[in-house]
Amino acid sequence: MDLANLLHELAKGFTNFSAGNAVMIAVGVALIYLAVAREYEPVLLLPIGFGCILGNIPLTGMTTGGLFTVLYDAGIKTELFPLLIFIGVGAMIDFTPLLAQPRLVLLGAAGQFGIFGTLILAVLIGFPLNEAASIGVIGAIDGPTSIFVASKLAPNLLAPIAVAAYSYMSLIPIIQPPLMRLLTTKKERAIRMEYAPRPVSRRVRVMFPILVTIIVGLIVPESAPLIGMLMLGNLLRESGVVERLSKASQNEIINIATLFLGLTIGSTMTADSFLNTATLAVLGLGLLAFVLDTIAGLLFGKLLSRVSGGKINPLIGAAGISAFPMAGRLAAKMAQEEDFDNFILMHAMGANTAGQLGSVMAGGVLLTLVLSILGG
Repeated sequence: MDLANLLHELAKGFTNFSAGNAVMIAVGVALIYLAVAREYEPVLLLPIGFGCILGNIPLTGMTTGGLFTVLYDAGIKTELFPLLIFIGVGAMIDFTPLLAQPRLVLLGAAGQFGIFGTLILAVLIGFPLNEAASIGVIGAIDGPTSIFVASKLAPNLLAPIAVAAYSYMSLIPIIQPPLMRLLTTKKERAIRMEYAPRPVSRRVRVMFPILVTIIVGLIVPESAPLIGMLMLGNLLRESGVVERLSKASQNEIINIATLFLGLTIGSTMTADSFLNTATLAVLGLGLLAFVLDTIAGLLFGKLLSRVSGGKINPLIGAAGISAFPMAGRLAAKMAQEEDFDNFILMHAMGANTAGQLGSVMAGGVLLTLVLSILGG
């Protein structure tokens, strides 16, 4: 090979490098910056950002039969990665505050309103039903559920939906507080809630994931994979006899699945698939769904506060979205800003775990409805 041909081969990467590639690499760098400098959901945003950089370097072969193709086929098409992540999430969740205060399940249901409201809006502005449903699920701020639903209904929108779900999760401390202050009064935010729940026995904690899996699986079969893996992780935790499996689920399994999921999602953020008006619409509608979910939870929290005679702090309604445990911790923090001795964390966590269950069920309901309609 002469020198001219050698230089030509060495320059192929540059000659195939487009302005779109440059923009998306800048997006990847921005995500890494948010992860490292701002610590916004670094476990996901960092691998997503790096995957985005690799996915936009021309001629690597990683996205055309290479590493990322293998990971996508093995972990996204099969829904393996989000399901493995849910095992870890379940192993981390303590459902005791919810079991001790079953009424908090209402807040978890209210926190899903934005999903269906955004679905309707997305259909009205021209999105097909399958894509509109996938966009609406972003509002739950539940990354694995969003990815699971999108991979079945709208794989072409998987990248922006996943990025939106995890990005908005990292922005919860920025987006939710203004809504909390706007929709609640200082007096309401300072409401103290006594935590003297009935005791929850080990037998109940062990039976809960089993019964939830059976009941939800029978009612909403499409949600069985998600709810099943979430409850499996929780059963590992509560059984007390498989500590090694529980710890592995909370650490090695969820960490490895999250790493590969982030890299794979990032690699799909190519200029061709990402730089278009549809992506901007997905990001905007996803933000709207998140805001509507938060508003619905807060308003329902205010209703419960009125009905209970001022015994319920409406801030816990904002924790009715998924985003465990960040949303619950934020609600408790906001209450302490008004009264440092006001501790509503356990109530907020009860609503937050209810929201986790609610988001999975909402995703399953959407899958069932949309697939039946499209199939019909």
